[in-house]
Amino acid sequence: MRNEFLLILALAAGPAWAEPTHRVFVTNERGDSITVIDSRTLAVEATVPVGKHPRGIGLAPDGTEVYVALGKENAIAVLDPKTLKVLRKIPSGDDPEAFAVHPNGHIYLSNEDAAKASVLDPKSGKVIAEIPVGLEPEGVAISPDGKQVIVTSESTNMLHVIAVPEHRVVANILVGARPRAAVFNHDGTIAYATSEISGEVKRVDMVKHRVLNKVPLGDDNIKPKDILVSRDGTTLYVAGGRANQVIVLDEKTLGTKTRIPVGQRVWGLAMSDDGSRIYTTDGASNTVSVIDTAKNQVLATIKVGEAPWGVVIDDGS
Repeated sequence: MRNEFLLILALAAGPAWAEPTHRVFVTNERGDSITVIDSRTLAVEATVPVGKHPRGIGLAPDGTEVYVALGKENAIAVLDPKTLKVLRKIPSGDDPEAFAVHPNGHIYLSNEDAAKASVLDPKSGKVIAEIPVGLEPEGVAISPDGKQVIVTSESTNMLHVIAVPEHRVVANILVGARPRAAVFNHDGTIAYATSEISGEVKRVDMVKHRVLNKVPLGDDNIKPKDILVSRDGTTLYVAGGRANQVIVLDEKTLGTKTRIPVGQRVWGLAMSDDGSRIYTTDGASNTVSVIDTAKNQVLATIKVGEAPWGVVIDDGS
């Protein structure tokens, strides 16, 4: 009877491969690798070679694959998050930089050298659309309803709004100098974009496609890169670049709540599913900083590979 009871429990829990992985994946741009961190212990599990010049990184909607943009291979590497083996490489167009994964599984990515955004189907391995945008496209964000995609263009200082599934640009929004990243709020009506050279965040109406207001971050050393919205929608987190800090803003007033010192040249940000932690990539110090969002302070600093750039979390949910 005891063995039968244990078998019933095992079947109810599901197969072993459905167990949470609790891993953080970090691209090392000059190390041609990814670092894998256990999010429970904050220990480095592995450093895995993936290809040349890895930058953007993301997960399939069902968590079964990790995608890595390989800038010098013009490809997306596909990894198994369990075995950490590269399964295949998919041609992606010229110089893929950042990307976002749509709920339908398609990858929307910026091709920096080609002034295009590409739409990639990782299942078929085909580029299903190429969309002209501005010069040096970088940041990519997808609206919560999946109907709009933002691509930032660094040299033309614009957000390009792409309609889905039509795959055409429906708006070009002029923002601050050298926009790096963008993020939607939870209902998709507002987007926030960082401008590196002008050192500010722009709040953008995504219904009327116009800038509502700008938020200077108040320090010439702040050259903002990535940006996140908290899980409850009340707070923005901005990677401050060479200022070596994450700036915490009130989403409603856009006033600064606090500034959190992290590693050198903070670039990428990722938030845990429960919102309790933020992981930053600190490109010049070759570290990842782990922020406790309840206390707004760093609880751990983890040594990773050379020039960490992108970061994504697989909480196993």
